[in-house]
Amino acid sequence: MKVDFYHLTRSPLDRVLPRIAARLHGDGERLLLVSEDADQRRNLDMLLWTYAPDSFLPHAQAGAGEDSLQAVLIAPDVVATKTARNIAIVDGRWRDAALTFDRAFHFFGEDHIAAARAAWKGLADRDGVERRYWRQGDNGWEQAA
Repeated sequence: MKVDFYHLTRSPLDRVLPRIAARLHGDGERLLLVSEDADQRRNLDMLLWTYAPDSFLPHAQAGAGEDSLQAVLIAPDVVATKTARNIAIVDGRWRDAALTFDRAFHFFGEDHIAAARAAWKGLADRDGVERRYWRQGDNGWEQAA
């Protein structure tokens, strides 16, 4: 299981997340987006409709119907899904339930750096967990650990 920590210092979530979601969708993968913030979930819903003029990324809010058929499902917490093997935690609050997926993307900014460090350390001794830390440098994303 891979956990990618994305430290957002230059580009905001709304520029980074759609690219990852679109890449996963292009590979035939499904993604669960998690945020307990209702406003952020609404904003993500709108973002996935409008992030690029020539693209369409199928998605829905959890509970809106046929959750298991969604390429991207937006939820307030980790929900059991038979089809999504990828999870993106976008509110900065790590959840150990993400470890049931094949890959987790944990996005955080400066306001959640302490919590991200605690999550990073907490995953250090977990069997089968491969952690990677990505930061934004002058030439784009750089793997720092």
